[in-house]
Amino acid sequence: MSTFQELGVIPEIQRAVTELGFEQPMPVQSEVIPRLLAHTRDIIALAQTGTGKTAAFGIPVIQKINVKQLTPQTLILCPTRELCLQIAGDLTDFSTYVEDIKILPVYGGSSIDSQIRTLKRGVHIIVATPGRLIDLIKRKTVSLGDVHTMVLDEADEMLNMGFSEDIDEILSHLPDSRSMLLFSATMPKEIEKITRKYMKEPMEITIGRKNEGAENVRHLYFMVHARDKYLALKRIVDYYPNIYGIIFCRTRKETQEIADKLMQDGYDADALHGDLSQAQRDYVMSKYRNHNLQLLVATDVAARGLDVDDVTHIINFGLPDDYEIYTHRSGRTGRAGKTGTSIAIIHTKEKGKVTQIEKLINKKFEKRELPKGDLICEKQLFNFVDKIEKVKVNEAEIERLLPSIFRKLEWLEKEDIIKRMVSLEFNRLIEYYQQAEEIDEPKEGSSRGQKGEYGGKRGNDRDGGSRQPEKGYARLFINVGKMDGINPAMLMGFINDHVKGKVPIGRIDLLKSFSFFEVPEELAPRVVKSFKGMYVDERKLQVHLAQEEDQAAKGKKKKFYENDFGGKGKKKKTRY
Repeated sequence: MSTFQELGVIPEIQRAVTELGFEQPMPVQSEVIPRLLAHTRDIIALAQTGTGKTAAFGIPVIQKINVKQLTPQTLILCPTRELCLQIAGDLTDFSTYVEDIKILPVYGGSSIDSQIRTLKRGVHIIVATPGRLIDLIKRKTVSLGDVHTMVLDEADEMLNMGFSEDIDEILSHLPDSRSMLLFSATMPKEIEKITRKYMKEPMEITIGRKNEGAENVRHLYFMVHARDKYLALKRIVDYYPNIYGIIFCRTRKETQEIADKLMQDGYDADALHGDLSQAQRDYVMSKYRNHNLQLLVATDVAARGLDVDDVTHIINFGLPDDYEIYTHRSGRTGRAGKTGTSIAIIHTKEKGKVTQIEKLINKKFEKRELPKGDLICEKQLFNFVDKIEKVKVNEAEIERLLPSIFRKLEWLEKEDIIKRMVSLEFNRLIEYYQQAEEIDEPKEGSSRGQKGEYGGKRGNDRDGGSRQPEKGYARLFINVGKMDGINPAMLMGFINDHVKGKVPIGRIDLLKSFSFFEVPEELAPRVVKSFKGMYVDERKLQVHLAQEEDQAAKGKKKKFYENDFGGKGKKKKTRY
């Protein structure tokens, strides 16, 4: 294996990285550093988050800076404020012994006046988010005419976040002679477009295979009924007593709900999503980085830029529709040479997603059964015993208290003390699993009669609005269906995203051009009201009681419904 000296790194930077604990270059560093130092014009580096890529580009860009020329010479673009600060901090660490080098993070959410003042004094390296940099360019307070190296970090994430036009705008202000380094975990078509447009015969460096998951991450899945997903999540978390993980949810609403439930159930958890203010986000992320939180419940967008090396588990509370997002999620564990576990909690209809993701990451998921309550309690107890055995005793601090403690407990035998200590710690957990029902695993390939995420039955029957709702529920019509690409999970998410407050959803019947769903009777007026005046792709949504639609079906619209239910007759054009 090569050393940093053999890669051509100068002694000042070697000293800094050694003090930071870098013993040998990681594979991506061995590949990228010498090529950047040799002024290779354009490079595409495909590598997972956590493979050491910041040092791979950070070390050579620092070394190539002419400190006597006090103008921006390197521009590093990244998608989020958090990643911007992380990169700038790492570059500052790498350049500890390089005199007079000036690095400036440029991002929204902080004083633009302060950033302008620093730019006027002169900087060598700018680490920026696209929006704030464009703002500075428009104000004519930053000049990029001397930039010789451009780094696009987490390029696929930036494109996912809609920064394509911003990147075009920024690149138009850079010299044509500049070199460009593009880092990405995956290689979607949008990345290929950028490389064709802005790079000249780029060298491609791939660490692992394209889009492949990290080598030291295991991938597991647990299959449950949708209604049991939260209970399954609790069992999984309890089964790993020392978990330090991130739980990914699909929506902001779901993220907050799951975090609230976990906190109510006594877990060290909190939520991270786009509805939080920047101060709230910083507070939650600070707690998580400092291990004051054990579980971070997050949306994909909010977690971008979260750079933590010792995450033990990633839990997918449902799989993403964009399979490449799974690569980013799982890449947040198993970093810096450590092992990690990526877990998916799925229902039967998501089994196909597992197969597609397996093809993408070139790895197999292990199917697991949910652990039984007695096994969870046993694992927690032995973990507690291990902690007692290894705890460091502060003799000096407790010595004066020990005689009183011994007198207080002298009537108890050693076995009694151990029993009481264990009971004090675990009575609540043991009682919970003694009373908890075991969670049934659904049969794969069968979704008939399966209950929805909030407890109601779900199906694809063809009896439309004439079906009687469950007791206490009202049956509603909505004018979107299978031809609109709707599935039960999407419909539930859509309803809960647009109706204020939690709405338990019962049975869902998806038909060709419309659907029916059930909600508690008392909530039905609120649901109907929430969708009034709402449009989807210039199409006005119609939501009302299914009985109204049933009456219409018996009258002048009868043939329209017969067609959708498989009957005969010429189909009339829908007015919805």
